[in-house]
Amino acid sequence: MLIGASAKAKLTEWEGKAVQFEKMGFTTEVMTQIGIVEVVITLLFLIPRTAFLGAILLTGYLGGATVTHVRVGDNFATPIVIGVVVWVALGLRQSGIFTQALGVPWKAAPPAE
Repeated sequence: MLIGASAKAKLTEWEGKAVQFEKMGFTTEVMTQIGIVEVVITLLFLIPRTAFLGAILLTGYLGGATVTHVRVGDNFATPIVIGVVVWVALGLRQSGIFTQALGVPWKAAPPAE
């Protein structure tokens, strides 16, 4: 949902959009292109068959977002937190991710009686 809101901000018109994106060093035309890429990558993440590829691409995308925020002196924690959430969400959907990342099998909580 956070990534969708970010894409919406890039693909819709709103007051102050040009000023905000120029502060980041991007024109509104470039931000539209980035918004389209963001939507495509997010869709890849949401489709179970391509979720792993989507998570990798989102990680790269969010790395770029982090660098952009650092470069202009903004708070850069948000893209990092979103990246962690992406991988936790993928791990909850595909438990093998936790095994690969942590080196131990993920044990879900026993079912409630």
